[in-house]
Amino acid sequence: MQFCDDCGSMMKSEDGVWVCSSCGAEQARGDDEGMVTTTDQEDSEIVDTSEIDEEVGPTTDAQCPECDNDRARWELKQIRAADESETRFFTCTECGHKWREDDH
Repeated sequence: MQFCDDCGSMMKSEDGVWVCSSCGAEQARGDDEGMVTTTDQEDSEIVDTSEIDEEVGPTTDAQCPECDNDRARWELKQIRAADESETRFFTCTECGHKWREDDH
């Protein structure tokens, strides 16, 4: 990724040069060794997760509100704005009950 020296906007690669998408300034690309650029969607592969055992993942001490079991699998997801904390989702290892915890 390259940023424009003139206006600070992100530049894109066109015909061996960096071109600013805002002001049109151009810069030589130089040596791109170690840089990987992907534009071909055919190389992408869809991963089928439907047959993955759900009993994979980290566990923690968490009291299930349904069966009082003291272990649960957990995961974090960002479901609100980026400047807010993630939501913790739990699944009881005993009964499979699911619940979540939010920071207030």
